[in-house]
Amino acid sequence: MVTNAFLSIVVPLYNEEDNVVLLTKKIHESLLGYRYQIIYIDDFSTDGTRQVVKAMEDDLVHLIELKKNYGQSLALAAGIDYAEGDYIITMDGDLQNDPSDIPEMLALAEEGEFDLITGIRQKRKDSLVKKIPSKIANFLVRRVTKLDIKDNGCALKVFTKDIAKGLNLYGEMHRFITLLAFLEGAQIKQIPVKHHARHAGVSKYGLERVFKVVADMMLLLFIRKYFQRPIHLFGIFGVLLIILGILINMYLLVVKFGFGQDIGTRPLLIFGMMFILGGIQLFTIGIVMELLIRTYYESQSKRPYRIKKITIGDGKAA
Repeated sequence: MVTNAFLSIVVPLYNEEDNVVLLTKKIHESLLGYRYQIIYIDDFSTDGTRQVVKAMEDDLVHLIELKKNYGQSLALAAGIDYAEGDYIITMDGDLQNDPSDIPEMLALAEEGEFDLITGIRQKRKDSLVKKIPSKIANFLVRRVTKLDIKDNGCALKVFTKDIAKGLNLYGEMHRFITLLAFLEGAQIKQIPVKHHARHAGVSKYGLERVFKVVADMMLLLFIRKYFQRPIHLFGIFGVLLIILGILINMYLLVVKFGFGQDIGTRPLLIFGMMFILGGIQLFTIGIVMELLIRTYYESQSKRPYRIKKITIGDGKAA
């Protein structure tokens, strides 16, 4: 059933000159009768991606050109900020996602029960280099959060406008965009979607993603539990170290003055002082982070990217 809602399809592009025309055609075919805009974010491609998009002269296509390569997360953030749709749909630009899945996902979103519909890639057509980090990420999310997501790496998602606009994407957090939405209170539904082999070009991912996945997960866990109260993490550890250091030094004082033993050459004395100094440092970090968090919430929000130019349809700058 065709909806009256206005849709924004947000697609980051990086060196996809051989894919973008066919992708645009498939989106048009899949959304026949819908009201929508296609937002391509060129993340400073080094091939002819920008020129190909402009040459299409499609009034439904909006091209956002970033001033340098910011990465997929900030490219998505730029597109979502620009999007005007009641529903915001994200997908990759390499034709591995199939736009024909969008109507079914959109129908579920319009039922009003869910804020985010995300895909589970069926018969995934990827190499082990891409599958291994994805499996690690999925496993970690399930283990350390209450979110049971089978495929965090699927880029094809349908968001309600308020949830999408509330996401704070930075670094490489696009891998955990479903988890970020969950932390914002989104109700999430997973459905199977089609997955194709890359049509053209080469993958931009390697095994180094494993380490990035782990690092990003640790950051997300900190944000989830301690972002609004960092003193509870650093302060508690700091106080524990200080107490441990004081107990060690009190013991050494008893040994020194009660039993007359020499403590100057004992490694325990060094450990006691290190625990006290380290505890003070951790506690101080907690206080500083508390002040930074207060500044973060009270200051004006600024976007971590800069847009060079926005082109709509026939090449006229918006």
